Formats: sequence, structure tokens, C-alpha cells
Amino acid sequence: MSCCAPCSAAAIKQLQKLGANFVVLFYNPNIFPHEEYKRRLDEQIKLCDKLGVKYAAPDYDHDAWLQCIKGLEGESEQGRRCAECFKMRLAWGAKWAYKNGYNAITSVFGSSPYKNQIQVDEAASGLPIKYIDCNFSFEPEPNSYRQKYCGCEFSETYDDKKA
Repeated sequence: MSCCAPCSAAAIKQLQKLGANFVVLFYNPNIFPHEEYKRRLDEQIKLCDKLGVKYAAPDYDHDAWLQCIKGLEGESEQGRRCAECFKMRLAWGAKWAYKNGYNAITSVFGSSPYKNQIQVDEAASGLPIKYIDCNFSFEPEPNSYRQKYCGCEFSETYDDKKA
């Protein structure tokens, strides 16, 4: 599962080297505003096309995400709000993978300089399919769009982005 092209670039290349059969899942209803979501999705598609990788992206459903984290808006970065966000997105990914004939998922959510890999891995516990906890490196493609916040409007780094 991918949150953005910069976080997924090294993972895609690593999985390609291993000869893995995979698809990049871009399920990120947490990203706000919609224009930012669209920009990140476009960058992800551009990267996948460049590297010859399949991808899937469902409809943007920010309202469902807001319901998921309701009451946690004031939590700090890497707190309970992030844990619930990861659980929601990983559960969606596991269901999608199972429905589409895949037997495992992994994520680059922890590759982001704004997130914590251990928290992502813990959020994956109890998934109905195998979760592969890979600590992928962060090596964005040259000249790719790099955002300055995780995507969530409640993130402390979102305020930094607006400044």
C-alpha cells in the first residue's frame, strides 16, 4: 500500500528486483484537501507508469475517514489518530488484496519521514491476510512532487505546510 510516490519509489524497485507479483494500492482517504489527494494520486500513477507497475485507486472517501478518526482530531502526530488511520487503510487493503487473488500486503506508510514504522506494523496485526513488515527506504525519484505533510488536515505538519 502506498501513501505517495516518494515513499513508494524504492519499495517498487525492490519488489521488482525480487520478481514479486504485486500491485500498488493507493487508498488514502486521509489526504486533505482533495486537490492534494489528486496531486499525490497523479504522481503515483506517473511513477507506476514509468516503472511499468500495476496500480489500483478506489474513489476518494474523506467522509468515511473522518468517521473513522472521529474524536481523535486533537491527537498528536503518531498518536491514536494515526493508529486508527493505518488500521482503516490496511484493512481496506487486505480486503482488496484477498478479493483480487493476492495472499499478502505490505505498506510504505512507515517510510514517510512523518510516520513510525512500528506503529504501522502494529496497526496491521489481526489482518485477515499475511502482512509483510518491510522497512522500505525513502528514496524519492528525482524531480518528483514531495509534499511537506502526511496528508491529514489534523497533522501538526499540515500547519507547517500552510505557512
